[in-house]
Amino acid sequence: MNRREALKNTAIWLGTAISATTFGVLFESFTLPENEKNTVSFSADQEKILAELADIIIPSTKDAPGAKAAGLGSFIPMMIKDCYPAKMQEAFAEGLKDLEARSMKDFNKSFLLLGVKEREELVAKLRTDTITQQKADRAAKKNVPYFFVIVRDLTILGYYASEIGCTQAREYIAIPGRYDGATTLKPGQKSWAT
Repeated sequence: MNRREALKNTAIWLGTAISATTFGVLFESFTLPENEKNTVSFSADQEKILAELADIIIPSTKDAPGAKAAGLGSFIPMMIKDCYPAKMQEAFAEGLKDLEARSMKDFNKSFLLLGVKEREELVAKLRTDTITQQKADRAAKKNVPYFFVIVRDLTILGYYASEIGCTQAREYIAIPGRYDGATTLKPGQKSWAT
């Protein structure tokens, strides 16, 4: 099984946790033209920003490391450059620049220099603004990519396709027994990864 097929299977497994845009990219863009790949590039600092942003979306808990530990800082740019059409790559890159500009405007600091509470506040504002913009765009029948939606989707997809997501965040049995779709979970037990 190749990487794209594994991600496609994970996306199916995640169901409605990811947007139709990401589903479309994973299922319809199998033949992304070579001239559309790598339209944008990401600096080391931008990859760090994406890792920190992903870690706000899926933070570490006492049971499992978060998105940063799962390597999402390099996964997200790789997916953007290899799988998303050129216009969406450019929109994502602009969204990342806008995040940094918001950080400078609201806190007079780069996103990487913000404390956890400041980052959470900034991401909460970004989420709220995205929801408001989506409603307005739906009313105007516009279909545009949203930075926050893409980064959220790729964080969820990448995390639950990673070793950490499959073996530490979820219950893992290497050789499961029979399938039981209605099994009862004990209080605090993780859902199954296999």
